[in-house]
Amino acid sequence: MSLASRGRFAAADRQGRGVSRDARPGRGPWRIAGGLTLTVALVVAVAANFAGRASRETPLPWRSAAANRPLEARLTYAAAGGHRPFVPSRGAPLEVTPLPLRELVALEDREDWHGLATAYLLSGDPRQALTWLRRAQATPDLDSDRAVAVGLGRGAGGEQGALDEALRLLEGTLRARPDHPQALWNRALLLRDMDLPLLAAESFEAVAKQGEPGWSTEAAARARELRDTTQARGRFWKQARTATQALMTDPLARLPLEEAARLPGIVRLGFYDAVRAAPSREAVLRLLPLAEALDGAYGGTVLRGRVERVAARDFQRRGPLAKDYVRFANDEHPAPEAFLEALRHSDEDDLYVGALVYEMNRGKPVDVDAFALAADGLGDPWFHLMAEQARANQEARDGQWWKAEARALETLRTCETRGLAYRCAQFQLWLAHMYLEELHHPADAWVHAVRGWTLAKQQEEWGLEQQFLQELGQVARLGHSLPTASAYLRESLARAPGDAAQRGYVHRNLASVAWLGFRIDEARDELEQAMEAGAPLRMPGALVLSDLARFGAMDGATNALRQALAGLRRGPARPGERALMDFIEGQFELERDRTLGRGLLWSAITQAEQWPSDANARRARAYAHAALISEAGRTGAFAEALELVGRQLRVSGVPEKCVLAVSVQHERTLAVVRGASGEVMGSLDSGRKAPLGKDASGLVPAPLQRALRDCDHVEVLAPPPVNGLPGLLPPDVAWSYRVGRGATAGLGPKEGTHLVVAGVDAPPALGLPRLSPMARPEHLDPWRVTLEGARATPSRVLEALATATEVEIHTHGLFSPEVSDASLLVLSPEPDGRYALTADQVRARKLSGAPLVLLAACGAAHTAPFPHESFSLPVAFIEAGARAVLAATVAIPDTAGRFFNAVRDRIRTGVLPSVALRDERRQWLSASPDATWVRDVLLFE
Repeated sequence: MSLASRGRFAAADRQGRGVSRDARPGRGPWRIAGGLTLTVALVVAVAANFAGRASRETPLPWRSAAANRPLEARLTYAAAGGHRPFVPSRGAPLEVTPLPLRELVALEDREDWHGLATAYLLSGDPRQALTWLRRAQATPDLDSDRAVAVGLGRGAGGEQGALDEALRLLEGTLRARPDHPQALWNRALLLRDMDLPLLAAESFEAVAKQGEPGWSTEAAARARELRDTTQARGRFWKQARTATQALMTDPLARLPLEEAARLPGIVRLGFYDAVRAAPSREAVLRLLPLAEALDGAYGGTVLRGRVERVAARDFQRRGPLAKDYVRFANDEHPAPEAFLEALRHSDEDDLYVGALVYEMNRGKPVDVDAFALAADGLGDPWFHLMAEQARANQEARDGQWWKAEARALETLRTCETRGLAYRCAQFQLWLAHMYLEELHHPADAWVHAVRGWTLAKQQEEWGLEQQFLQELGQVARLGHSLPTASAYLRESLARAPGDAAQRGYVHRNLASVAWLGFRIDEARDELEQAMEAGAPLRMPGALVLSDLARFGAMDGATNALRQALAGLRRGPARPGERALMDFIEGQFELERDRTLGRGLLWSAITQAEQWPSDANARRARAYAHAALISEAGRTGAFAEALELVGRQLRVSGVPEKCVLAVSVQHERTLAVVRGASGEVMGSLDSGRKAPLGKDASGLVPAPLQRALRDCDHVEVLAPPPVNGLPGLLPPDVAWSYRVGRGATAGLGPKEGTHLVVAGVDAPPALGLPRLSPMARPEHLDPWRVTLEGARATPSRVLEALATATEVEIHTHGLFSPEVSDASLLVLSPEPDGRYALTADQVRARKLSGAPLVLLAACGAAHTAPFPHESFSLPVAFIEAGARAVLAATVAIPDTAGRFFNAVRDRIRTGVLPSVALRDERRQWLSASPDATWVRDVLLFE
């Protein structure tokens, strides 16, 4: 799928899921000035070459007649490198004179792909520019220009995948050359468009220091504007918070009336505390103007009513409690438990609710039912929302996440109708955290984090923005968008550099980002900075500390890990978290005491298997198995490693012959085969220097591949992150991924419905071409049922899937981390606009017909990059009951339907699915050697 298609997909997604354009990070692509006219004129001299530029670079056969530069970004081609002012379009249409074909042909004849790409970028055609840049050899300069093309081509919606890719390209350039001026400039623009202004200012300041004529002056001005505007917002928010907090202790403190109009959320939060802390009727009534200012911002008279009701209380009884409340809020009360008990019996419910909020914020257990009852009794929508959030949180802690999710979503709708933006943003933050930590659904977490962040920015709630930056960083980290994760985390640190807790949080998570990116020294450095901050390492830091043990112990690592785990175990940890702690300790000890380490790893597995719906338990089980598998490989116990892989995948009986197991644990790759003779062979490679990528070629050494040559069919046991990658074995080998304990892929046809989905009416906003009509079957199929056109909606397809024995889906496949963690299939839209068939929807179904499934769609086998569980459409179909699934990991042509149908016809004759796939692949490659996509069609059984 092209980048342009991805941008159109993002636009349609907003219609299908109700995500507004504003509810996305970024303000649109890098800009091209309006009214640009490119004139045909020969550049008579080449501008001075940049350091390291190829000598074959030639002058561009045109130049702009305008005094201003056409592109806000910077390009590395020397002839386009001089500085001119940039004047953004004020709404005028873009006027571009087509580039002269004769001159473009001359550039092509000279194979000046860089010059061609530059020409198209400056003329406003990033898609054509990317086409030519793909032909050029990868260099830091060209990667900077590729980032510009990706940024310009991502469409007005700011599609997140393109932002991630552009940032990744620029980070690569800057790692190779940290002072690269164009990459620093372009990175600043990208960060600005992601609404990360302080990080953008840092990048502009790095350009300003280089002293380039024109560029440095403009960079300094841009940095100053970004930094001044952002810090001014921060100062005003802190001023509002300080002013409202002062009302608790200073009877003469000014009323923050101006702040109430601009920042009603944080001021309302402090207003409630000020009312609680008021020791007399007069002190309460003094707050009446502030209540009226807040009512003016929100509408209604709720807060005036709150002041009047509290002022009518008996202050001979309430006054002492109010004074004690201030001490309790400041964590200075000598007997907090006795105070809480006194409040519970006092009939001063607002004080009781406020005190319990402080307890919950401190991580202490509270009686949720008592809190919710008291909060609801206050008759204030603000507190009703807090009560519902507490109930949802308790349901999630009890493992009833479906109840928590339903309650939270319904309450969020209520919140939005009442205009309580601050509480709405808090709910979005809670939902994002639940989807990420409880359910491990990064796509859903991303949607709510972006919506909440957008709301916080609209309300100028600096404190909430900070929390959302951290949440977005976590979502990006778990989705392996590492440069993006780093950017969000570093922006949050730039906003509070003097906060020790913030430094500890950011650095321990940056250590995880560096570890995932195979930057071991950087991970150590970040972890050391986290420990120096004095904040607890918590789970992410402890996990990285355990991982780093394989590369030599850090100074003080043993004590730091023990302290971190002791602190975690003292807290209210859930079963999955306790299993994960045993894994962390076991992996660490494995490098020092093998027996102790193995015991702890098996303890983690035993605990985790009791809680299969707990995301942390699933992590612990997968990580502990991977560590035990690698340890078995390290000691040469390859037969044990093979059995462990089968156990991890819950395979009911590892085959006695013709089986391959592959396990990747970060830098370690273990491969084990049991060939046609039953002999076990294996290898362990501990030298991986980069993340696995999208292809498994090279993971299985040649000697092990040869041991499988006499096999008619090879079953592949591959835990994530290998499961679902193409290229594991040569294309002339009949093999398939074995997934769990589903139905066996039987031979020949099965009676029952043969469901065919084709001729889908994709939403117009996607901009997807209509696929060619399906050819009529050569033989009459009495079981064939077709869903076409407007009838091919997700609900109808899901209903038909339940009893089908064969399934063919011919449509477009798309991937967007904003919608699903795996690929999705584009179907005809429902009345409410929803068009996507996702892995989650399929996995929730029971496919009683145990169907053979053919997914003739681009990238339908794309697998989420999770190291602990496989998540893809094929795996979802298998888990739902399918006996076999065929799908491609790459884009496929419109003619691919013929290939899938031919494979199906071979299977109907009784041929093994893997053999049918191999033989049809051979035939296609023999007839069309350039049809390389057939190598990436995979079989899951």
